[in-house]
Amino acid sequence: MEKIKNEIQSNSILKNISNYMLIIIGAFIMAFGVSQFLLPNQLSSGGLTGVATVTYYLFKLPVGTTIIALNIPLFIMAIYRKGKDFFINGLVGTLSLSIFIDILERFNPLTQDRLLACIYGGIIVGLGSALVLKSNASTGGTDMLAYIIKTYKPMYRTSNLIVILDIIIVLINVIFFKEIEVGLYSAITIYLMGKMIDIIFEGIYFTKTMFIVSNKYEEIAKMVGDNVQRGTTAISAKGMYTKEERTILWCVASRNEAMRIKQISKKIDPRAFIVISNAREAYGIGFKK
Repeated sequence: MEKIKNEIQSNSILKNISNYMLIIIGAFIMAFGVSQFLLPNQLSSGGLTGVATVTYYLFKLPVGTTIIALNIPLFIMAIYRKGKDFFINGLVGTLSLSIFIDILERFNPLTQDRLLACIYGGIIVGLGSALVLKSNASTGGTDMLAYIIKTYKPMYRTSNLIVILDIIIVLINVIFFKEIEVGLYSAITIYLMGKMIDIIFEGIYFTKTMFIVSNKYEEIAKMVGDNVQRGTTAISAKGMYTKEERTILWCVASRNEAMRIKQISKKIDPRAFIVISNAREAYGIGFKK
């Protein structure tokens, strides 16, 4: 019994260490994107990094140190509202990001072209952010503030809160630098960050869900099973206009498989009605486990 308890404790320690390492790696990637692309070109990725960018140009204060100072009240609130684990993970992420930014900003930027900076900065910062978020951590700023607000107002969507707060901070950057281009380029940066986070969380193989309405549904289902190796589900339905009883085939497949299923369905029944849409995630046999 004691041996099993020790193994569980050992596994828990290793899991925590690997989790902290992932947070630190993600924070380093974020810091690289901020210090080498965004900060030298007066661009903002939203969050408190955007506020720190303004104070950097206004008072010449180190960005990393400013981020820590701005996050102190958020961390005090987080430990009461979100618990110890979230507080510790967030503290590791925020301190790592701040330290890495202060170190990396001493090096010459890789580019001073704002278009290149907003593209590469958004991709790199988004990649780092995704790694931190996958570790159930935060680097402080608007995401932590959004989580805290949500504990008071559970009906608010976290993503909406983050977007609203980021927009406000980007507007502050535009007002300070008195350049509308700062806001336009920053918007591209924030969009690319979001896309990178989606790719890391969902993968590049987007899943499709399909609905096929055809009188030859049995033949279509058999061909799909034999040629694509995908199962289909028959759903009984009724057309409210025609009042006819119909059978709808429902199927979940990868992007390439969805195209093959559509071709098979149209070949068997040219009049088949097909609806294809994106599925956020799919778990089970043949998909994520």
